[in-house]
Amino acid sequence: MAVTRPRRPSAQTTAVVLALAQDPATWHYGYQLCQHLGLKAGSVYPILMRLADRGLLETAWERDAPAGRPPRHLYRLTGPGRVLAGGLAAEPAGQPTGGRVGRRPEPGGDPSGDGAPSGWRSSARPG
Repeated sequence: MAVTRPRRPSAQTTAVVLALAQDPATWHYGYQLCQHLGLKAGSVYPILMRLADRGLLETAWERDAPAGRPPRHLYRLTGPGRVLAGGLAAEPAGQPTGGRVGRRPEPGGDPSGDGAPSGWRSSARPG
């Protein structure tokens, strides 16, 4: 029998959960989170869908959208989502998260010349 343990959320998922936890009673929309975190919509929206599917987010459509703009899909943490956020916030700040949030590596960051930033492994093989 295989032993399974919960995986630690990615750095991006952690950032989304902690951003929502800053004001857990308030409804947030995806574009707002993208701007706040510096992440692309192609990263944020799948994270929001997964969190909602797992019961960690409550979702709703905006009721009073201004004329000429479609209603926004809104998100906020559920009770279990708040528990997850508390656990993530309590982890030591220096713990590796497996990635950087909202910033792309700068070119030339690795003296090895393979294009990977310092301290990152590159999958490039010598030619």
